[in-house]
Amino acid sequence: MIIRKRLAAGTCVLFAALTMGLTPVGASAADNPDGQPTAAPKVELVLDVSGSMRARDIDGGSRMAAAKQAFNEVLDATPKEVELGIRTLGANYRGEDRKVGCKDTAQLYPVGPLDRTEAKTAVATLAPTGWTPIGPALLKAADDLNGGDGSRRIVLISDGEDTCQPLDPCEVARDIAAKGINLTIDTLGLVPDAKTRDQLSCIAEATGGTYTSVRHTDELTDRVGQLVDRAADPVVNPVAVEGAKECTGAPEIKPGLYADRETFGEHRFYRVAVAPGQELRASVSVAADRAVNKDYGVLLRAVTEHGREIVRGSEAGDGRTDVISTGLRYPKPEQNDDESDEAAAETVCLQVSNSYSAPASVKTTPGLPVELTVDVVDAPSAASDLAAFGLGRGWWLLGALVLTGFAAGVLWGWISRWRVAVWRTN
Repeated sequence: MIIRKRLAAGTCVLFAALTMGLTPVGASAADNPDGQPTAAPKVELVLDVSGSMRARDIDGGSRMAAAKQAFNEVLDATPKEVELGIRTLGANYRGEDRKVGCKDTAQLYPVGPLDRTEAKTAVATLAPTGWTPIGPALLKAADDLNGGDGSRRIVLISDGEDTCQPLDPCEVARDIAAKGINLTIDTLGLVPDAKTRDQLSCIAEATGGTYTSVRHTDELTDRVGQLVDRAADPVVNPVAVEGAKECTGAPEIKPGLYADRETFGEHRFYRVAVAPGQELRASVSVAADRAVNKDYGVLLRAVTEHGREIVRGSEAGDGRTDVISTGLRYPKPEQNDDESDEAAAETVCLQVSNSYSAPASVKTTPGLPVELTVDVVDAPSAASDLAAFGLGRGWWLLGALVLTGFAAGVLWGWISRWRVAVWRTN
């Protein structure tokens, strides 16, 4: 038994050593390779200060006290490169006039370089007061973050539904996403009921954000801190583009990440130039940011300018996921000696189609969020580079596993024979 355990441990060590030795270590990409100064990431914390925040159901204290404690700790830990602001909703009007109460949103601390003492002093003055105008607050917060190319994030903290209908905060979030301003809204629900949870989830999903249910002070602190830190991480912001209904007149795009909106059952086209000896790689994701009927699909086709299909990728869904993706690859052969440069060049049209449909009660505008990734690289120069039977460089790892298994088998057989010989001798 001892011999078996030692042999198993030795085999694991040998396998780990081979794997580590054969696995290439990826070099980290240099930040900002063009040498240009990057735009500072911006975050605005939007806090519900309505009357319900007086409730004392978070670790024996009020919801307002938990929010203040979380804000103070997050302000201490905010990365220096993040420009942070604070906006409130329901913090100033104490009356019963709904029309006035639904305008009660104000910027407590402007978005910019953080003065921690000043920001903490402003937070300390807050007291639960009025209504819950989430929709108007989101509109104002989007304006606060307007301008610049850096990442932008709204973190909304609320304990109840919006009380200022018919301005639906979900529709507000969808309109913000449709503007293509690369703004993400994350939501946190303090001790939420089902209706609050549904509304805050809808707001977050519309912009690709996250929703979190919070019932303890430390959970609130940790989550807000994570979201602020995430804004400081380097990101690639998609470029807004509008595809055409036909290949003729479609926008010509270069390698990069693009964002668009596509209505239910629509086809959109984009043009990409591919030179001889290059390979086009493209992928698309379509998100269902609202309720849709089950059984849907996404199709990505590469076609010539005359409509002949070159290659396609497709994927189907049945309602179990909110995002569906597919991709394709097209290697263009090298140029012939007798072929002119103009004749050899090719414009490939990428067609993005979806088969989503919406229930009768769901609005179909704006369209569904589309994210398109395009890359053009040097095509493989040899047949062995194309697939290698689907393994590519994985042949090295497969070979290592075969050799490891063979060596372990021989060693185990030798030890077994030695043990039998010893047993017979004794």
